[in-house]
Amino acid sequence: MGSFSIWHWLIVLLIVMLVFGTKKLRNMGSDLGGAVKGFKEGMKDGNDAAGGTAGSAPGAVPAQTVAQVDASKTIDVVAREKSSN
Repeated sequence: MGSFSIWHWLIVLLIVMLVFGTKKLRNMGSDLGGAVKGFKEGMKDGNDAAGGTAGSAPGAVPAQTVAQVDASKTIDVVAREKSSN
């Protein structure tokens, strides 16, 4: 990237604008901006729902949530060896 001058980048930008058009590039930029904004809000909401303590790791499940698992919704499976008859 350091070996290209500003003129190289301007020519590349001009070609991209000619190929895609400014309207499509503007729409792609706004879509990308909306996605980044939604991602940031999701991360903020996720931290708020998990307690958001400063010492907890991002994405960590709080211990109280793990302890409150509903036993009626779990499936207990016992694996047995097949007898060779």
